[in-house]
This record gives sequence, structure tokens and C-alpha cells, in this order.
Amino acid sequence: MLLLLLVSSSSSSSAALSPVGVVVSHRRALLATGVAALLKPDIAAAEEEPKFRRLAPIQFIAALGDPEARDGSGAEQWGLWVDDPGPRGVFLRDYATKLKKGKAPAGWEFDSNDWWLEEHGLIMPAPAFPLPPKRYLVTGARKVTTVLTVSPDGKWNLKDGTLYDVTHLPCRSARYAAGADLCSPAAARLRRPLRRRR
Repeated sequence: MLLLLLVSSSSSSSAALSPVGVVVSHRRALLATGVAALLKPDIAAAEEEPKFRRLAPIQFIAALGDPEARDGSGAEQWGLWVDDPGPRGVFLRDYATKLKKGKAPAGWEFDSNDWWLEEHGLIMPAPAFPLPPKRYLVTGARKVTTVLTVSPDGKWNLKDGTLYDVTHLPCRSARYAAGADLCSPAAARLRRPLRRRR
């Protein structure tokens, strides 16, 4: 999954999507596109450029996709962290003492059959699913800041750049989902739990 750095969002008239209930038996790599600042645009007409206004705090999109893609489908399986998940996370080394009973010290519920891991070994709260269909201003805090449009049918596109360009590279994450103890935090590597592909 990709974590997109969300800088803003824009409303759109769309039907609500139902939450994602996908369970996979293997780890899915996520690129973190951190939401540096969520902005809510005021749009007069769909054809006009959206006008964004800054919202706080910074938000992050969890997006699964080819890093080189400029558009695609499947955004109904993307999620949104409305608060930075890092400060509320628990390190893998502390799993047995701080998460084993299902609740993090910061108060979020931990599901050992569906959990999120940041590349530096931080178990994080899950994002909210699905990502609402609308327009978002996203950036990887490098060269590209662009508009991401998410449609109610799960299709998405970037006005400029690729998912990689708007991925927040320092904090990529992965989602672990399976049954039994196949994806237990107790079995995860403590050093470099996520391997860089680029």
C-alpha cells in the first residue's frame, strides 16, 4: 500500500462507500503518502480547478497501487489516517507488554489479524476505510504536489506525477492480514521490518 502525503481534500457529490472487509494471506507493501496538510476545497463547478483550504492536523492516505501508476482502480480499498498514526504507535519490541491485550496505551484497538506496521518497526492504528471519494491535494514533500481525484466507483487519477511521486518515503507502511498466527507481530522482524524496493 502507498501512503500518500495528503495536502488537501475537496468535496464531491457522491454516494457513501461501504467499509472494506478484505483479508489477505500475505503482507502488502505500502508506500506512505503522508498528508502534510489536509485541505478542504470549495468547488463551484466540477470543471473548475478546486480551491483548497488548509485543515489541521496533517493526514495520510493508505493507498495500494503500482508506484509508477498515474491512474487506476481499487481506491475503495484505500484508507485515511485523519491523525498522524506515528505518535500513537507501539514499537514491535513492545508488542508483548503494550499491545498483547488488544488495546494500545494511546487508546486505539489492536486487531492481531489485521494490523499496520510502519517501516521503522512501529505498529500503528488502522486508517479509516474507505477513503472518501473526492479531490485531494497530495504531495510526497519532494518535487510533485498535485490533485488526486477519487471517484465513487473506486477509480482514481493524479493530475500530474505518479503514486511514487506523491508517496511520503520516510514512513512507508505495510498491512498484515491473515488468520491464526500467520501474521503475528511476535513473528515480525525487529530490524528493518519493511524492505525498500527503490
